[in-house]
Amino acid sequence: MNIHFDFEKSSLFFNQPVSIISCSSFQDVPLAFEKIEESLSRGLFVAGFFSYEFGYAFEEAFSSYSLNGFPLIFMGCYEKPQPYKNQFTVDGHDRKVKNLRFNISREKYFEHIDVIRSYLQAGDVYQITYCLKILFDFHGNAYDLYKTLFAVQPVPYAAFVETDQYDMASLSPELFLYKKGNYIISKPMKGTWQRRKSWFADKLAEYRFRHDEKNRAENIMITDLLRNDLGRIGNNIRVEKLCEVTPYKTLFQMTSTVAADIAPDVSLYNLFKSLFPSGSVTGAPKIRAMEIIHELEREPRNIYTGAIGYIKPNKDFYINIPIRTALINKENAKGEMGIGGGIVWDSTAEGEWTEGILKARFFTDNIHL
Repeated sequence: MNIHFDFEKSSLFFNQPVSIISCSSFQDVPLAFEKIEESLSRGLFVAGFFSYEFGYAFEEAFSSYSLNGFPLIFMGCYEKPQPYKNQFTVDGHDRKVKNLRFNISREKYFEHIDVIRSYLQAGDVYQITYCLKILFDFHGNAYDLYKTLFAVQPVPYAAFVETDQYDMASLSPELFLYKKGNYIISKPMKGTWQRRKSWFADKLAEYRFRHDEKNRAENIMITDLLRNDLGRIGNNIRVEKLCEVTPYKTLFQMTSTVAADIAPDVSLYNLFKSLFPSGSVTGAPKIRAMEIIHELEREPRNIYTGAIGYIKPNKDFYINIPIRTALINKENAKGEMGIGGGIVWDSTAEGEWTEGILKARFFTDNIHL
């Protein structure tokens, strides 16, 4: 497994793992964490990914959920990373993306938004992050695709993962967790607004977004959920930034920063049990939201809204949430990319559908460059 991280302008390359830690069943998750802890104690770095479905392993209510064979955990153990210096081969546009389509019809998507609104009205949940997928056929160099997309729209938590079976091009703007010593932060992202072409219209759009009640409410709701989750493993919980607006090429995003103090040698199993998956990709309350997501989406998210990152021997780590992430199965040349949005009572099916298309433009507008 080879991995290139572009996290906060720090470019690292992991290759030639000493060993691979992988599991595809819920009962094997505790043993996988024992192996991760043992590898770290030997001075190795551990880097790779966790699928969204990995989060089912921590709740008895999800134990009967079926899996499709995609790894719940897939981590390489490495001596140390290297600075990235073009270790991947780029063939110069040697790729073809064909047959783009959604995994669900527009009509069915609208029906599902109505179902979610009924759950909201009944008080089952306050927000649901509901997702659909873009499916496509892919032939060629996946790293070339990653570099093209990253050049067009740089993001702070990008990564490219290459395994024997899968390639993952993660153009993620969202941080799941960063830990250094006893300091840990999460940056839940909720809220999207389209950018405008003229300077004045763009500034006006940013102002409206910053003060938009619906987007702020979505963000604050998930920020509170992250505060509660961090409180399970830490103390001195604080919100360092609230509803911060960040511009990207085609849209603005709203992010908050939640911090806590934790034990530097915290048990990684307990940490993930408390925090995974992020509330920003489920909704609130988390467990009920995950049940409704499973009912409606009806297929695994796989890497989408899981986690990609690395852990140092001292248990410091850097982990993204793989949104805007293309997953390519090299065995059948099929690809998929999830698109999601937070649904609250004020949401409309038309508005959420349009927002999803906007979020996907970084991919759909640039795959033929």
